Amino acid sequence: MTTAALATKVARPRTRAWTVFGWFAFLFLIASQATAIAISPPDRDMGDLQKIMYVHVPSAWMTMLAPLTVLVFALRYLWKRREQDDLLAASAAEVATTFAGLTLMLGMIWARPTWGVWWTWDARLTSTLVLFLILAGYLALRALVDDRERRAQWSAAVGILGAINVPIVYMSVRWWRTIHQMQSSPATVDPAYVLGLRLNAFAFLFVMVFFIHRRYEAAMIERAAEHAAEAAALGGSST
Repeated sequence: MTTAALATKVARPRTRAWTVFGWFAFLFLIASQATAIAISPPDRDMGDLQKIMYVHVPSAWMTMLAPLTVLVFALRYLWKRREQDDLLAASAAEVATTFAGLTLMLGMIWARPTWGVWWTWDARLTSTLVLFLILAGYLALRALVDDRERRAQWSAAVGILGAINVPIVYMSVRWWRTIHQMQSSPATVDPAYVLGLRLNAFAFLFVMVFFIHRRYEAAMIERAAEHAAEAAALGGSST
């Protein structure tokens, strides 16, 4: 049995459990969105446009949480030099980039009818864009560097840089003059919107965890296939 086939066989029992979790995560997301939309009254100023909050705000939270996941596994890699930690950091970075792009897109959709413009160089928007570009740079770096150890070390450094930017994104609305509202949380929004916001926060968290794990599984199988191909090229045994 090849290394790639063995990796696939090993991952299969875990995949079934994670498939169940994935279905739960997406069904919970649908139910959370439906519940939030159904129970929340139109906002006094924004009307039903307010309901984009149940997608934009949880997505923004994941945009800040996922890079911190990258930070944890990047530091673990630099400490223990385990390839699995590098792959977990890379998987989290891909998901973080996706959420950062989604946050920016949803923010622009919300900004157009609220502020009258699609984009403005507001401190919160600009710092989020910087975070997105750092994450995109992380992925580009991994695609351009062939040496595994060097790629892992360099991308870990970029991942740490991205995580350093997270508190800047979070505090930007307090540190600088900004038209963006203050940080959204159950303590800062109308009680009528709290349940919907909390449900969707958990829903997005579950989806994020599922995406990271599935991308990590795929990365492990890809890496096993690479090792098997290298062993075959060198005339070694991959059984």
